[in-house]
Parts: sequence; structure tokens; C-alpha cells
Amino acid sequence: MHQFKVYTRWRPLSPGESTTLEIQRTHNLQDSGRVTIWLTPSSRSATERPWKSEAAFTQVFEATDNNKSVFEAAVAPTLPHVLSGQSCNFFAYGHSGSGKSHTIIGYDFENPDEFGLCLAAARHLSDKLAGFNRDIDNPIEELAIGIRMFELRKNIAFDLLNGRCQCYVREGHDGKTHIRGETELLEEGKVRVRPIITKACWSFEDLRQELLAGLKLRATGTSTIHDQSSRTHAVLELEIVTRALLEARDAVVQRQSELVPVGKLATDIYIEENTKGYIKDADGKYIPNPDYQIDQARIDAAEAKKAEFESYVQQAEGKVSDILNSSGHLCVGGKLVFVDLAGSEYYHDKTISTMPRPKQTPQEQQEGRQINTDLLALKEVIRARALKQARIPFRSSPLTMVLRDHFLGTNTPDSYSAMILTVSPSSEQFAATMNTLKYGSLVGVAGGEKKRVAR
Repeated sequence: MHQFKVYTRWRPLSPGESTTLEIQRTHNLQDSGRVTIWLTPSSRSATERPWKSEAAFTQVFEATDNNKSVFEAAVAPTLPHVLSGQSCNFFAYGHSGSGKSHTIIGYDFENPDEFGLCLAAARHLSDKLAGFNRDIDNPIEELAIGIRMFELRKNIAFDLLNGRCQCYVREGHDGKTHIRGETELLEEGKVRVRPIITKACWSFEDLRQELLAGLKLRATGTSTIHDQSSRTHAVLELEIVTRALLEARDAVVQRQSELVPVGKLATDIYIEENTKGYIKDADGKYIPNPDYQIDQARIDAAEAKKAEFESYVQQAEGKVSDILNSSGHLCVGGKLVFVDLAGSEYYHDKTISTMPRPKQTPQEQQEGRQINTDLLALKEVIRARALKQARIPFRSSPLTMVLRDHFLGTNTPDSYSAMILTVSPSSEQFAATMNTLKYGSLVGVAGGEKKRVAR
């Protein structure tokens, strides 16, 4: 059964909030094994009222819990799934300034107790793979962690491990979502479009340095809360790979680039022959040209050449599948996906209208609306999957399109996804905190629907 758990993490008051009252809050474990949260505003007003959640949360982390505590409770139990080749997903959701990036990425890259979840997971996986590699003699089969890191703004992705180059989110003929970089024109008419780059890391220190380099390129902007908010969704993927797997994937890209000129020539020949083979009559209708006989043999030869090169692509793709399915280690292809969602925005929240806010440009306001659209789409995808609906609305936003394969990759027994809600205890953030918990409550209830339906 696919599990979708929802955790809540309270951050401490910031130094600038030292004189601010805290939201009164309690939580209780219910018979279902899930937690209910109650919120009470510190000062009653016409718009702030107590709120009680559904029994939707797996666990509540207090402000005194560090990143290590969150990792051990939420992420560490999933590592055996990853080491058996499965994919596990983690999302950090919350309003700007609530601690999402601190939880997923972390700010202290020297103290293991304060590593963000992605770095802590990488350290544990690196130790495991080092043990496996001691029994591997062939260098091409040695296990490493492949890291991919990009940020998503609308339908554009920025590859943070490749100079923040611009990539595009597209759905291919195979129905899968692809993130492709700029088109490269090669010799002999070949065209290569590379995917998001994968950096293979053979040690934890290599991975740590790659992560730090990528973080320096991440964009920030002004939100309704502060002026250094992450205004993009950051996606960080850790995949267990081998040199053989990476070489096979590169071969697919190469075969695809070889197919492009052959496929284009076949199309051009077909158009050329049919353009010569038909003319317009006096009524404007197309009729066979009596002075030209379509050279069907020429068209067939070009199509046969195209089919030949398509078979080369299929063979290359088949080799990738063979490596994943027949590797001596089940862990090859196992993934951890961490998503640091952009901060949710509440433009129409009258309860915080008196708070000083950084001024946003029209572009930043538009980005905020897109962020909210993405987050709503994500909630609907989670709900539809939990209810086993025939149609999952992955196409509702670029974010859910990008995450499609990660979600579908967890359709295995005991697969796992989790959302970590980061919330502020400040009374000035009562409405934003309540809205975050409402979102998480809906997701948590949806994630538990399978259990209800099974009864």
C-alpha cells in the first residue's frame, strides 16, 4: 500500500519575534494512530477564531526538535525502500519564512545534527554504498549517488548543477514528462537535447560540494512575508547509479540525436513527393498531378531508414531497462526526491493586513499566484491518487507534470511519500499557519482514504 504521511514542524520564534506572543497549540494522538491539532489565537479578534484539524498528521515536531530528529523519524525508515530500488518522495510545504529550506536543505553544512534532510540521507546512503562497493570488482558496476538539482518557475526549469541553464518542461510522445535543455546543433544535421544533468558522486564529500555549488545559483525574491524568499520550487533527486547506467543513458541521448536528421529527411521527402504529386483544380481542390508520379519507393526507403534509427533508440532504451532490472544490486535506480516547495501566499488574508510587508513587483505577484496554483494542483493529485481515481490531474500544473514519474514510481508495495508542514508559532502568523495546517489536513485525510475504503 502506498503511504502518504504528513508531519508538522513548528519552528522557534526568530530573534525579531522575541516580543511576539505565541499561538496557543495542542495536539493529541487519536485511536486511528494519527494526530489532531488545535490552534487558539493569542488575542481574539473578529477574524481569528480557534481551529481544530482532522486526525490527519503522523507526528508533530516541536521547536526544540532539530533536523536530526526529523530525519530519524521521517526519512531514515524509508532508506531500506530506496536500497531495494524504490522511489520515496518528501515535500516541504509552508508559508514563506516558516523553515522549509532549513528542513530540506539546511544551513549548517558542517554539523551532521543540523544537516538538512537531503544531506543527512545522502550521508547514510553513501555509507551503505561504500560497504557494497567493497565487494564489487568491476569499476563500471560500482555504486554512486547521482544528484540532480533544479528549480522550477512556471514551465521553465533551471538546472542548478549545470550553470543554471534554462530547460523546458515538455510531455513526450510516450506520455512521460521530460525536462530538456537547449537544443545543440551538431555535425551532419544531428540535433541533441540533453536532459537535466546528473552528477555522479562517489563520496559524500563530493556530493556535499555539488549541493553547495548548486545552492549558490538558486533564485530568491520578495514574498508577502520577507524579501529573501525562495520563489521557485526546488527539486533535488538522489538516485543510486552505476557508471554502466549513466553510460547507457548517455547512449540513449546519442541515438536520439542521430535519429533527428534521419527523421527530418523522411518527413521532407514525404512532403516533397506529395507537393509534386498533387495540384489544385479550377475549384481549388487538390487532385493527382497528371504530369508527376509520386515516387513511393523513395518515400518507403526514407521511412525504412527512419525505422532503422528508431530501433537503435529502442535498443539503447532497452539496455537502460536491462541494467535497472538485472543489476547485481537491487538498489540501482532507487531514488529519494526532496521538494522544497515555494512559499505559499495569502493575498486576501485580512488578518495580516496590518503587518508591514515588502513591496512586490507585478511580476513577483504573478509568480505568487502561479505558486498557489501549483500547490493546489499538487493537493488534487495527492487526493486523486489516494481515492484511486481513474484520471490523475498531473497536467494541471508544471509542478505536478514534473513530479508525475516520481509519484508513479512509488506505485509499489510499501512505497512512501511524505509532506512536512513547516509552521510559525508567531501570533502575527496565525492565519498563515492555520492555512498551512488546513492544507496538510486535507492531504493527510486524503492519504488515509485507502485505509477507510479498505474497510
